[in-house]
Amino acid sequence: MTLLQLGIGTVNDIVDAPRDAGRKAGKPIPAGLISPPAARVLAVGCFAMGAILATTVSILTGLLAVVVIAIGLGYDLRLKGTAWSWLPFAIGIPILPVFGWIGATGTLPTAFLVLVPAAVAAGAALAIGNALVDVERDQAAAMSSIAIALGPARAWRVAAALLASILAAAVGSAALAGGGRIAIAAIAATGSIPVIAAVGTRSASSAARERAWQAETIGLALLAAAWLATAVTTTGPPPG
Repeated sequence: MTLLQLGIGTVNDIVDAPRDAGRKAGKPIPAGLISPPAARVLAVGCFAMGAILATTVSILTGLLAVVVIAIGLGYDLRLKGTAWSWLPFAIGIPILPVFGWIGATGTLPTAFLVLVPAAVAAGAALAIGNALVDVERDQAAAMSSIAIALGPARAWRVAAALLASILAAAVGSAALAGGGRIAIAAIAATGSIPVIAAVGTRSASSAARERAWQAETIGLALLAAAWLATAVTTTGPPPG
């Protein structure tokens, strides 16, 4: 999965290179750290090795790897810069825990009935947050995004509401499953990170919004880990 994500990120940088020139000098291609042809070779190599490694685990993880590549390329080559840019995030984020769990155990616990819908909401929220980071740059370049389609103020409210709903679902489901106080407190604490990060950046600069988006990403990952640990402990591990 690391290789697949590196491939997707590399293609994203290749596509963005002309627009990043003179605007994001720290990016590898505009900075001259790597040429576009070399970046293309790197992307193909990452995709190939990632898919091969996934297939050595099982046919199913190999197929999931192909799906991940397709979603990433769909975003990089077609949906990025459109009002539908959130869709690959909403579909792709839930695949990450599914990929990892199936790769490790060959099956999925019942907790994923809650995790997958929450991950869809998380993917959409992260996509909106990411679009808000670049909203001024996209407007200047006459490009669209979900943030521009909704309007920055509405996009901010939608992202914050999605993150708050994820926090509520995580705490509520853990409590209903009989999680202990410490576990629920850990879920509440980690789930509050993305909510606070999003709420605090309504009128912030682009750089501050980017740091907040990174905090949202890390917070959601920590929340997923804390919630899964609680869910598996209370329901028992999957067979195998």
